[in-house]
Amino acid sequence: MKFELDITKHMRSGGDEFLLRSEFFSTDRALVLFGPSGSGKTLTLRSIAGMLTPDKGYIKINGDVIFDSKANINVPTRCRDVGYVFQDYALFPHLTVRENIGFGLKPLFSRLGHKEKQHVEELIDVFGLEKIAGQRPIALSGGQQQRTALARALAPSPKLLLLDEPFSALDQPLRIRMRNELTKVLETFDIPMIMVTHDADEVEAFAETIVVYHNGSVANVYSACDFVGSDQRLAETLRHQVSLAYE
Repeated sequence: MKFELDITKHMRSGGDEFLLRSEFFSTDRALVLFGPSGSGKTLTLRSIAGMLTPDKGYIKINGDVIFDSKANINVPTRCRDVGYVFQDYALFPHLTVRENIGFGLKPLFSRLGHKEKQHVEELIDVFGLEKIAGQRPIALSGGQQQRTALARALAPSPKLLLLDEPFSALDQPLRIRMRNELTKVLETFDIPMIMVTHDADEVEAFAETIVVYHNGSVANVYSACDFVGSDQRLAETLRHQVSLAYE
């Protein structure tokens, strides 16, 4: 995957102001946006998805321009061909697991066709959701909710998967198990991803390129390959980066 981003966004809430100034480039398939809470990671992810419009700059995926302020290009979210998993999963509470997964495949004011229904059943099988396919989110465990959210994001066969702190709502034992499951999902679907996290262990588990944020800007960009065979651990380096953010 070739990914290019250079954006600026001024945010104002009450009397507080925040400036996002994000710029990085990568040809890796697994990018992780890392840094403390409030440093601009999720704002960047939402800009990539089209949920937030930058004031200026550009975003390109594999050479395709999805945002360019100078050229007046701003591709709608539904046309960007990306899947998004929210931090709280954002499942529709009134829909069953099966209906949540199929939501992105359903034409407006229409029902799923035979092909789409078959695809939903295939995803239910892949994610091991057969026994709970008729249940609503309130009855699901954290791990089941995450698998449902992943299946829903992957249902339209996107070219890029965006993950906003996908493990933060899980306790530690389940978090480790779900990391392993996500690794299998990425391999099975052969899809590039961009993940937001402030957990250095998650960076070590998934990242090929690490973009470190501090106070709204990109402080550093690392390649995980640089740490292979080195005495320096990636997680230790990143924890040091976070500690600097609080000085």
